[in-house]
Amino acid sequence: MFLNTLTPKFYVALTGTSSLISGLILIFEWWYFRKYGTSFIEQVSVSHLRPLLGGVDSSSPSNSNTSNGDADSNRQSVSECKVWRNPLNLFRGAEYNRYTWVTGREPLTYYDMNLSAQDHQTFFTCDSDHLRPADAIMQKAWRERNPQARISAAHEALELEDCATAYILLAEEEATTIMEAERLFKQALKAGEGCYRRSQQLQHHGTQYEAQHRRDTNVLVYIKRRLAMCSRKLGRTREAVKMMRDLCVFQLMKEFPLLSMFNIHENLLESLLELQNYADVQAVLAKYDDISLPKSATICYTAALLKARAVSDKFSPEAASRRGLSTAEMNAVEAIHRAVEFNPHVPKYLLEMKSLILPPEHILKRGDSEAIAYAFFHLQHWKRVEGALNLLHCTWEGTFRMIPYPLEKGHLFYPYPICTETADRELLPMFHEVSVYPKKELPFFILFTAGLCSFTAMLALLTHQFPELMGVFAKAFLSTLFAPLNFIMEKVESILPSSLWHQLTRI
Repeated sequence: MFLNTLTPKFYVALTGTSSLISGLILIFEWWYFRKYGTSFIEQVSVSHLRPLLGGVDSSSPSNSNTSNGDADSNRQSVSECKVWRNPLNLFRGAEYNRYTWVTGREPLTYYDMNLSAQDHQTFFTCDSDHLRPADAIMQKAWRERNPQARISAAHEALELEDCATAYILLAEEEATTIMEAERLFKQALKAGEGCYRRSQQLQHHGTQYEAQHRRDTNVLVYIKRRLAMCSRKLGRTREAVKMMRDLCVFQLMKEFPLLSMFNIHENLLESLLELQNYADVQAVLAKYDDISLPKSATICYTAALLKARAVSDKFSPEAASRRGLSTAEMNAVEAIHRAVEFNPHVPKYLLEMKSLILPPEHILKRGDSEAIAYAFFHLQHWKRVEGALNLLHCTWEGTFRMIPYPLEKGHLFYPYPICTETADRELLPMFHEVSVYPKKELPFFILFTAGLCSFTAMLALLTHQFPELMGVFAKAFLSTLFAPLNFIMEKVESILPSSLWHQLTRI
């Protein structure tokens, strides 16, 4: 009787409402997936519903061995997702701010600038800064979030004395041209060398003087590195190479572990490539492309470029398919595969399949941020080598056949870290579409809600157009759906006594 009293309008309303609700869920799921890279329903199910439904407790004794076994892989994941300072980072006043003035877009994220503030406090401050008034002012300046407040504090410190770190802040943030930044860095160098000589004589008089000397060394190396980068940007590349070679000696000293964070050898490699001094590039790679030292996109792709240079001018994919690869070509292809495995995002920028943006001040190794930083400075060097980009175009995708499951097992490196996408989204501006590897498939719930929305919308349309026919179909469907239940009820009635069945129905 209930089914017979339902009108076609009821079915239109039912299917239309179902289509609307599933459509709203689909839109929300798609937005959440685009922003966070995961399904909201799946995340809620795993995080909240599974424990309520009796999920396995990770702290139980039965799982202690498993958790201990996963400890090493978790530590590896954390170390691979460490954010590094970009060795070739641009000048905030002379380059990043000029981009903002022209385009109205912010090239740096708050997270990136906050990391830079922490770096500056580590490099340029020490516990004894309160003993010198200018250093005490600069210690507060590095913690300021407002750029104008930092610049005002730097001018205030310079009114008291020649302060190297104050000149550094003005060169980085107030100077609007590279020439102006270089002038301020030269003044910082003069003040920094005086502080360095004084602290060098007193460094063995106590831990306080030792900390001062360590800080003054960091300041001096930072100034010289930025001066070398100014020379490189102003076209005095040979002068820049000479300064960078001297700084690489400091970097290898065990007494100053913080200097290894600068990765000055990457600046040196880029300058030598600009001079097309490939023999010296190979010599630098021989020192730093070692199994005991951390890798980077600059190391791996520069090694691939040198090997590609030997064969790229005569390379032809048609000829190679007929006769096979020679030994030199095989070495070049293997070097490209090694580089692509380390950072699979770089080729799309080198081949100009994806647009470049200004590199951030910090990068994530093997991530999209590192790929942008590398391609921004090295694309010109690949273009200068005849046929190198053609060889890369023909061979880079072959890497993925060797590592079908990159998140589980690598070929020459550790498995690709899962956390790169999340960290890159924090480092890169919102207007840039973050490159994701491996390419994620759409979650099940997005596909399910899309199918449900389409199906119910189609039913609503058909019911509206053909109400009588769809009403017959709906009644037939519901009758078929409830047929097994009716059959069971009839059997139960035939087996149980009528009086007992009457009492049960009353209950």
